[in-house]
Amino acid sequence: MSLLDIDALRATPLKREPYDYFVVEHFVKPEVFAKVLADFPTIESTGSIPPSELDIHGAFEQLLDEMNGPEFRKAIEEKFGLDLSDRPTMFTVRGNCARSNGKIHTDTESKIITVLLYMNQEWDKDGGRLRILRSATDLNDAAEEVSPNGGTLLVFRRSENSWHGHEPFEGPRRAIQMNWVRDEAVVEHEQRRHRFTMFLKRINPFGGVAARAS
Repeated sequence: MSLLDIDALRATPLKREPYDYFVVEHFVKPEVFAKVLADFPTIESTGSIPPSELDIHGAFEQLLDEMNGPEFRKAIEEKFGLDLSDRPTMFTVRGNCARSNGKIHTDTESKIITVLLYMNQEWDKDGGRLRILRSATDLNDAAEEVSPNGGTLLVFRRSENSWHGHEPFEGPRRAIQMNWVRDEAVVEHEQRRHRFTMFLKRINPFGGVAARAS
């Protein structure tokens, strides 16, 4: 049984303002969401962690496999009018948010498509809701605010104006980030960077390593 609602993705229109993006609530099917969440890896630290550094198993492993599979890729290609068949993918997982996370940014130029899948049971907090922004300077000038719960999917095309960010929040905030990127060198560089950041946090957990989070 598929964990992802690809039909709902295909039925969701692509929004063009302020940049190309779309949101699908309950993209992880509600009847399997609790099972996937139960297999979400235990993460004590903040920051983005490569799956290779985590205990990936069960329904969570199936979820990553489906996201990295041909059906999901084809649906994304159709939505954005792209050919991603020769573009590598890159995953990171987050379990916790620091108050320093969420600053406005566009994502790096080496990324083509950003996929964010939020894996929180519910969300009644004021902060931590990702905003699709019209500018680099005003967090309140938002086209849409996305609550990070219930298997909600956000996908956008990275561009020079793909600004996004969120109000400060500190605490558990589970998310998967997937990117189609320019080439394998990007994957290798980013994975090394994330592993080095994890190393710094292990030796100095109060060092305040800055990180942007979506």
